[in-house]
Amino acid sequence: MSLSTYAALKTSVAGWMNVSASDLSSQIDDVVTLGETRIYRECRSRDGEKSYATAMSSGVLAVPSDYVEFKYLYCSAAPGVPLERRSVEWLYAQYPRVNAGSGIPKYFARDATNFVFGPVADGSYTATGVYYRKFSALSTALNDQFLNNPDLYLFACLAESEILIGRDQRIPIWESKYNKILQDVNGLARREDTSGSTPRMRLMS
Repeated sequence: MSLSTYAALKTSVAGWMNVSASDLSSQIDDVVTLGETRIYRECRSRDGEKSYATAMSSGVLAVPSDYVEFKYLYCSAAPGVPLERRSVEWLYAQYPRVNAGSGIPKYFARDATNFVFGPVADGSYTATGVYYRKFSALSTALNDQFLNNPDLYLFACLAESEILIGRDQRIPIWESKYNKILQDVNGLARREDTSGSTPRMRLMS
């Protein structure tokens, strides 16, 4: 069966578990949701990357609704130097908010639903970069990460199916298979970052 639709994924998951997709439709929906959630926490594929470019407002940016984590982030005033991630406690201690307009941001942290920066921006800057996103549920829309890695989703769902079928002896096998596929998918993104070039030793000047 081709795993190219949400319905096909549910049918395949049910078949591997030896249960009826029609009799346990809502429960299998839950298993797929658990599998998807796990993938968003653990998978860092190229398909999950999303470009980011937003103007800072008083040195603060709202966290995107589909945000998982940043791959990298820069300030427009220093495009060659990535912003460094710090804890919000450290950032507020080093750069109190009373010191408005104190410099070009070098650090950022998350404070609830916002990103904050230090030093506090002394001008109008834009934060640019790439973050890993959380896709809409497969029940509402397909996405490239699923279409390019259907095996990852199948075994993530099967690994999470213990809530439905109990301590089945196949769970460890499915868990191992999921972890191997996840390692391959994450590794592919890392290998692609250096593809097309021959590694060379660089002399420090």
